[in-house]
Amino acid sequence: MRVMFTGGSGKAGKHVVAYLAAQGHRVLNVDRVPLRLAGVADLVADITDGAQMFNAMASHMDAAELDGGAAPPFDAVVHFAAIPALMLQPENETYRVNVMGTYNVLEAACKLGIRKVIIASSETTYGVCFSNGIVDPKVLPLEEDYDIDPMDSYGMSKKVNEATARGFQRRFGNDIYALRIGNVIEPQEYRSKFPGFFVDPGQRRRVTFSYIDARDLGQIVDLALKKDGLGFQVFNACNDTNSVCQSNQELLARFFPKVPLSRPLGSHESLLSNRKIRQVLGFQEQHNWRNYVDDPTL
Repeated sequence: MRVMFTGGSGKAGKHVVAYLAAQGHRVLNVDRVPLRLAGVADLVADITDGAQMFNAMASHMDAAELDGGAAPPFDAVVHFAAIPALMLQPENETYRVNVMGTYNVLEAACKLGIRKVIIASSETTYGVCFSNGIVDPKVLPLEEDYDIDPMDSYGMSKKVNEATARGFQRRFGNDIYALRIGNVIEPQEYRSKFPGFFVDPGQRRRVTFSYIDARDLGQIVDLALKKDGLGFQVFNACNDTNSVCQSNQELLARFFPKVPLSRPLGSHESLLSNRKIRQVLGFQEQHNWRNYVDDPTL
């Protein structure tokens, strides 16, 4: 597929772009900073400028495309560009960039007739990660039908983006999928971070102990690109198990003793459930943390 990818130079984006390129997709990375990955074209642009987004989606990817005349249409847009977390910029700026940037990308894609759009939402929409104080979820595991209720500007921006995506899909009838991406882990972070998680699992409470390997996130995006006809959908994007070695029996008793369960859980099943991406998209994780770090409980 011919894919425009916003935010491909970021922590998650660079791994996803590399995965998509390896699957044979032709990718144009649209970012404020070039990725400079072999085989991937870069275009420096700002998602908060609507005119730039329309222009980018009508652009040639490289000089070779000039021979064909007008630029061919993109088959899909993947939108990851954003201020990626709370407390990096003032809260109103985080909200502005994330909300208006996503609106601009969705408007341009839909009005230009692009039939598949994938946007990066976030597990922060569940209202635990960046909440003030120690907050319990209403129920576990966290699944896509949860009444999301963030209180911070980052999580709120992602909730608004999901509503915006749903509205554009209803208006234009294309496929728009929102990925509620978990805490992204890069390959080198397993050995540097996970032993500390095992010793002090409480530091993972705000992400309900979940994680997503950046390369497995690439697989999820690829599967979403290939799955047509679902209209508007939300998918949790995370790995199969929690990011700590302790069992759910221990984690629930210690950190969420008052939180009810909606269904029985496996002993290490991710509390941010990825059941939907496994059942609907066919996701099969390739990078469980146990492949890279010894489990001290074994």
